[in-house]
Amino acid sequence: MLEHPAFAPELLALAAVEAIGPRARDWAQRLRDAYPDAGADGLARLATRRFVRQAGAGGATAALAGLFAPVAELAAVLWAQANLVLHLAAAYGRDPAHPDRAVELLVLTRVHPDAESARAALVAARSAEEPDAAGWPRAAEAAWRLAAPLVAQAGGWLALRLASRLLPGAAVLVAAAGDAAAAERLAARAVAAYRRPPTDRAGATGGAGPTTD
Repeated sequence: MLEHPAFAPELLALAAVEAIGPRARDWAQRLRDAYPDAGADGLARLATRRFVRQAGAGGATAALAGLFAPVAELAAVLWAQANLVLHLAAAYGRDPAHPDRAVELLVLTRVHPDAESARAALVAARSAEEPDAAGWPRAAEAAWRLAAPLVAQAGGWLALRLASRLLPGAAVLVAAAGDAAAAERLAARAVAAYRRPPTDRAGATGGAGPTTD
């Protein structure tokens, strides 16, 4: 990422699939083994509750970081959202460690507007060899795209800091509620996407495909 900051969102998506994907796959398999009658929607509800809570807790903790609150919140949001998307993929029978999940992660989190642009950016990120000569302008562009989940909240940070002075704990409560709500909206988009049969079976876990309650 230091050599290719312009591809930070894409490199992070690839890293998330590699690091989180196998754990999400094992999580779904353990639940299916323990509860054979559990359907995909049931697993999805479990994943949503877990990572919506995690997003809210991360936002609350980040709000205590003072001047570094936006950066801390961004890290917490990205981690929770990547976990959420990949666990929902596993719940609906998609292989969360498959490269296609990086494409979907970038689209569902609205870093890219569609799968075609996300896929092209991932190809460029994988093939990049020389350090990015564009320097800070490209890095700033990547940071802006990476911060897409927080754009709607960025303008409210000064208000939160003022509120925290007038009413102790207000910033923590607002940050927790905002990040939890953002995770809920992401979960709804992901569930709607993963309920549809995959067009490429390479991204599925095999068998008869995902089932629903």
